[in-house]
Formats: sequence, structure tokens, C-alpha cells
Amino acid sequence: MRAHTKGKSKRGAALAAAALIAVVVIGANALPSAAQQGPPPIGVEPLTGRAVFTNNVDLKLKNKLDGKATEVVNVKNPSRTVVVRFTVQPDAVFGWHTHPGPVVANVAQGKLTYVGADDCVKRDYPAGTAFVDAGGDHVHNAFNRTDGPTVLVATFFRMPPAPDPLTIPADPPADCVINP
Repeated sequence: MRAHTKGKSKRGAALAAAALIAVVVIGANALPSAAQQGPPPIGVEPLTGRAVFTNNVDLKLKNKLDGKATEVVNVKNPSRTVVVRFTVQPDAVFGWHTHPGPVVANVAQGKLTYVGADDCVKRDYPAGTAFVDAGGDHVHNAFNRTDGPTVLVATFFRMPPAPDPLTIPADPPADCVINP
């Protein structure tokens, strides 16, 4: 009976050693590639689902940028709001786009550079500031040209039902060349 137990323990030890070697080999091959994959250039984390107002709500935003006329955005039924946190890595660029409705963005960390296609002016929004994007036909781009991540929390209004995207890609304006 003892010889039978010795054979089992040798086999068990051999199986355990083989399993350990397999874990080390798989880990050695998997970990470096996982370690090389950093965060996405722009992380998107929905903080809420798309919600509707239960009351009859209209939204009016006035936005006056330096050197420009006051832009008034009137939104009838701004329902289907959604709140999203964006983490924008250094050198990441959103690309030219617009949104179905207006967006109110709060910069929580870092600095975001925003460029409207209508005037091609780079506007920096550091942590602790907020800005309004009119949405609709207002084409713009934004990027992070700092050494650390930029985090912003954005509230989108008048979004289509999920899973429609938050942004609508747009062609770059011909007369606006930016170097993020």
C-alpha cells in the first residue's frame, strides 16, 4: 500500500510542477503585452444612463466668448440627458465632431484645449473651469497637450436613444489647421 501512495505523491508533485511551469510560461507571455497596453487615448465612462425630464422643460443657454457675439442656444425638449466622464491621455485628440444637442463640460483635472471650427481659436480650459458646447451644427475639436491625463465630466442634452453615439464626426474645416 505504501508503494501505491508513493506513486500518487510523485505523480501529484509532477502535475503540480507542470501546472506551475505552465502558469509561469503563460504569465511571461501575457503580462508583457498587457503591461504595454496603456489606457485608451480617450476613456469614456458613462456615469448615468440616458434620462428624460418628467416635466415640460426647455433649455436656453447664452454663451459669449471673447471677441464674439453672444451665442444663444434654445433647446425645446432637451430630454435624454446623459453624464459622461472622459479621461483624455496626453496628446489624445477627439477629432472634428459635433453633438445632437448642447453639452456642458466641467474640467476636473488637467487642461483641455478646445477649438471651434467657426473661428479656429484655441481655448484652454484648466481644471476647475467649465464650458458650453452648442451642439447641432457647431463643429469643433478638442485635445490634451499636457503631460498628464485630463478628466472632464460632460452633461449631454437632447441625445438620441442609446446606443446612438455621443458625437457626430465632421469634416475638418478647410481654413483651420491646428497642431495639437
